[in-house]
Amino acid sequence: MPRTPATAERNPSYCSGHRLHGMATLVLAGFAAFLSVGAENKGVCDDTPPNIVLILVDDLGWTDLTCQGSKYFETPHVDRLAAGGMRFTDGYAACAVCSPTRAAVQTGRYPARLGVTDWIRAKFQGGHIGPDGKNPTGYVGSPAKPVLCPKNALFMESDEITLAEALKPAGYVSCHIGKWHLGQENHFPERQGYDFNHGGCDLGQPPHYFDPYESGRKDYRMPNLPPRRKGEYLTDREADEAVAFIRAHHDKPFFLNMDHYCVHTPLQAKKDVTAKYEAKPKTNQKNAVYAAMVESVDDSTGRIMAVLEELDLTDNTIVIFTSDNGGLMGPTNNAPLRSGKGFPYEGGIRVPLIVYWPGVVKPGSTSDVPACSVDFFPTLLEIAGVDLPEDRAIDGESLVSLLRGTGKPKRDALYWHFPHYRGGLGPHSIIRRGDWKMIKRYAEDKRELYNLADDLSETTDLAEANPERVKELDTKLAVWLKETGAKMPVPNPDYRPKR
Repeated sequence: MPRTPATAERNPSYCSGHRLHGMATLVLAGFAAFLSVGAENKGVCDDTPPNIVLILVDDLGWTDLTCQGSKYFETPHVDRLAAGGMRFTDGYAACAVCSPTRAAVQTGRYPARLGVTDWIRAKFQGGHIGPDGKNPTGYVGSPAKPVLCPKNALFMESDEITLAEALKPAGYVSCHIGKWHLGQENHFPERQGYDFNHGGCDLGQPPHYFDPYESGRKDYRMPNLPPRRKGEYLTDREADEAVAFIRAHHDKPFFLNMDHYCVHTPLQAKKDVTAKYEAKPKTNQKNAVYAAMVESVDDSTGRIMAVLEELDLTDNTIVIFTSDNGGLMGPTNNAPLRSGKGFPYEGGIRVPLIVYWPGVVKPGSTSDVPACSVDFFPTLLEIAGVDLPEDRAIDGESLVSLLRGTGKPKRDALYWHFPHYRGGLGPHSIIRRGDWKMIKRYAEDKRELYNLADDLSETTDLAEANPERVKELDTKLAVWLKETGAKMPVPNPDYRPKR
């Protein structure tokens, strides 16, 4: 059954030209037209900063796109975006769970530096902010655990500079749509520089994916996405808000922070789309509901690209498409990567990353240079002609020279820090330097070492055979942890091991 996004009637030149089945002539014509967009221009107008669309999908796995190797999911809109831009094979989220990555995207700073190192508990989950309005301090633990873990933040600090705040002096109007998950009312997007906010609150997942998006609990609802049409799918509503924002502000530079709640649980999707995937041959990816959710995100991407083309904005818009962490094991399968969301292996932190920048990025190009969520802040500020803040460390590096094909980031390594227990795995930190990746596990005082060039699936721990390499990486990691002021786990004086 061919897919027909909701806006096909609005822009048939876009939506009919890239279905997976049938109409081959239109497919080829539309694909060629897309790749040619911007070929005769510089990609950025001389006197107008480019528009920015940042699409951050929740829990989308590394192999959850057709262009990333999936044989089950259908993502023609995103595939077309990749065909016209650069696809990063080694794209990384700043954390294996959501809130830390989202804070890193907004600030260009590592979660360890921000103090947001785990997902933030919403109000309905017991995320109680004290009367002093400050983030919690101290440690948590139990006699069954050998180390105590620092308490996670309940919000991203208000003095952090977000993308919206940094871009405002350049004349950008900004809009956040979808998941925020960086604190309660005083820390919503509109309190962090965004001019508009549709759906961004303290929730890490929606109460329900169908309008009225409620659970029956007064403290578990989205306060800034009022019901509109009963039964309307949330991702479609997000796309509507995005299209409306672009139409209303197409005459000035705009920044659209499009953060889908999909494909996070609860697994809920349109019945007709789900039925299509139930009828398809299964692969290692086989969850039809999840597949339908992925398709809804893809359709939303198509609608955004369609309105950009309709308003003649494509030539002067940069689009980034990525995920906040690896795919959740069960709903999806991240193979050949090991494990998934919440874990330090590649399945937990390696994510899809596509950058579309007409007239600058070579269409259909790929890069194996490691890139991370912290890089978006300096990249987008450089593109917009905005200087980086001078009063704080920015951990990310601009990818502009890489996108232009003139250079690469100069950093020596990428880092992760998760000082918490999760899913049977204790607190850990990670360093990737070149092809080598070391995981330091604090509860067990253990290091794991993998060569990703030879062993992408991380099947063989090389730590014992490479003690000097481990020592070198451990030293660099220790320096980074100290420099960022990372909160560290500490020995538990009340630890009582099982006998």
